[in-house]
Amino acid sequence: MTDAQIYVGTYAKYNNGNLAGAWLSLDEHDTAETFDAAARKLHKREHDPELMFQDCQGFPQAFYGESYLDERLWEWLALGKRERAVVEAWLDSVGGTDSIQYILDHHVGSADSWDDYVENYVYETGMLDSMPDDLQRYFDHEAFGRDLIHDFTVAETADGVMVFLNS
Repeated sequence: MTDAQIYVGTYAKYNNGNLAGAWLSLDEHDTAETFDAAARKLHKREHDPELMFQDCQGFPQAFYGESYLDERLWEWLALGKRERAVVEAWLDSVGGTDSIQYILDHHVGSADSWDDYVENYVYETGMLDSMPDDLQRYFDHEAFGRDLIHDFTVAETADGVMVFLNS
């Protein structure tokens, strides 16, 4: 996993043609308070520096703006690798300002593809269990998936799909 970092400069320096700043690791400054203190210490020569976040890496860009950091960033940093991937998939697909908990609560699964998810869904729910075995093979998973997709948001990822329940 890439270390989550932000390049921090100030507007005063930028306005004077100076991009001097530094990359600050969010692993070392894992709360808004410790990050803010480190950023201000970095620019201690300025009286009341107006911080400018000029670049970022290793976290969803939805949590970053030139003059702000979204409060959800600190929650995201506290998550494990899998939960971070779920949140990133949601943000890449849907965007928005939903809470981290809302996103995690709506995640219902992952698969190599939507078709694989549908097939697994059919068998895990047991929806065909009352049907004789020799008739189950005629069930049209693809057609069922076309109807089922309206109840879900499907986010494409490098590893397949992440599936979220629509509310």
